[in-house]
Amino acid sequence: MLKWALIFLVISIIAGAFGFTGIASGAKTIAKWLFFIALAIFVLFIVLAVMAGQAIF
Repeated sequence: MLKWALIFLVISIIAGAFGFTGIASGAKTIAKWLFFIALAIFVLFIVLAVMAGQAIF
């Protein structure tokens, strides 16, 4: 999912450079949402890993 966020970020930068503001803003919004979803999943997995590690000891 982070890969898709980076792809949409690149699309928004290229579209912004060429002046396609509607496309750039849409791609930026999608990239931002995908990044924060990937970040939330990452944090969730870190918390679950720590909790599973404590259950063993």
